[in-house]
Amino acid sequence: MQRIMVGDDVVVISGNDKGKRGKVTQVLTERQAVLIEGVNQVKRHLKATPQRGGGILEKEAPVALSKVMPIDPTTGKPTRVKFQTKDNVKVRIAKSGAQIPERKR
Repeated sequence: MQRIMVGDDVVVISGNDKGKRGKVTQVLTERQAVLIEGVNQVKRHLKATPQRGGGILEKEAPVALSKVMPIDPTTGKPTRVKFQTKDNVKVRIAKSGAQIPERKR
């Protein structure tokens, strides 16, 4: 189980997008990075081809896992995560003691 999972609400704690909140859309485990809706927007210039037109496309770029923190479900603030075993199931626990729900895709 990972500290941050797809569907979690997170906040960026450093960098150009510091303070921005969003929902995790993808976790890139090999790169130790995540994609977050509306955060770290970059522009990609597309050359026109016969199949499609050209233009400028804005999309999200990966953010390092170390630069994001999950949001505590009770306080709404960034929190660290610890793991506990409840009923033989590993769950994520916030600093306030609340369980961080596991979101389905």
